Amino acid sequence: MTALPVANPSPGNLVAIAAMMGSQAVFTVNDALMKLAAREMPGGQAIFIRGLFTIALALALAVAMGGLRVWPSRKDWPLIGWRNVGEVGATLLYLTALFNMPIADATAILQFLPLAITAGAALFLGEPVGWRRWLATSVGFVGVLLIIRPGTPTFTGWSLVALASLAAIVLRDLTTRRIDRQVPTVLLTLISSLSVTTAASAFAFVEPWHPPTPKGMAMAGGAAFFVLAGYYLIIEAMRRGDVAIVSPFRYSVIIWAIIAGVLLFGEVPDPIALVGTGIVIAAGLYTFFRERQLARRKGPA
Repeated sequence: MTALPVANPSPGNLVAIAAMMGSQAVFTVNDALMKLAAREMPGGQAIFIRGLFTIALALALAVAMGGLRVWPSRKDWPLIGWRNVGEVGATLLYLTALFNMPIADATAILQFLPLAITAGAALFLGEPVGWRRWLATSVGFVGVLLIIRPGTPTFTGWSLVALASLAAIVLRDLTTRRIDRQVPTVLLTLISSLSVTTAASAFAFVEPWHPPTPKGMAMAGGAAFFVLAGYYLIIEAMRRGDVAIVSPFRYSVIIWAIIAGVLLFGEVPDPIALVGTGIVIAAGLYTFFRERQLARRKGPA
């Protein structure tokens, strides 16, 4: 099979856009299945069972792709450790919030992530961030406040749990950027799955567990499949297409989340939450394109 010519990247971008939108769709299916599984069993147990399936699938992929042949160096292990801290916190906090609030609202809060990473990179890695991107981050946070609306009757503390998961995701993503790229992605996924599943087992000490129903097992197993499929598709999207063209299609996850919320849970987002979601997306898109503009000025790294 011959590579696509560089002069005509459009077919590659079309495939990448389809992969990006597909990844956001299957990530939403994963969230919906986990939310449904939490109706069949305690939330911690659902996360634990999904983790067992994820470990099995990730291990099979690692063996098939040779991901166990390249082992992290000694200097990478502390970074991997902090990455796992972020992964565990992100998974447990976000899914706990998801089990207790509308799926569209939880997903919309996560769309603040690109802005949070920009702020985190400036504060903790010393990366330069101009006043325009700081302003976009502030505007995006206003959008988040419109979604969660603290102090109003619609406010729920679970929104703050979802917001707290962003801090854990920022820790995970910023440390991932510093890990040697020779370390296979599938190996990092396997290590993360082991960490999250081990942490989820601690829920057995604080909530009653019971034998899972076949329906609950099927949902947790399906969620494991879809979350790994989402990781694969998003990697393919970023490798096949131009980042500036493909990345904005991440926000298609909002459409999938609203559809899932309406069809599966009867959750209809209210107008104010939709306005807040639009503000967060607009601020995120501005920040992304501003970063691309600055990168073009600096030239290729």
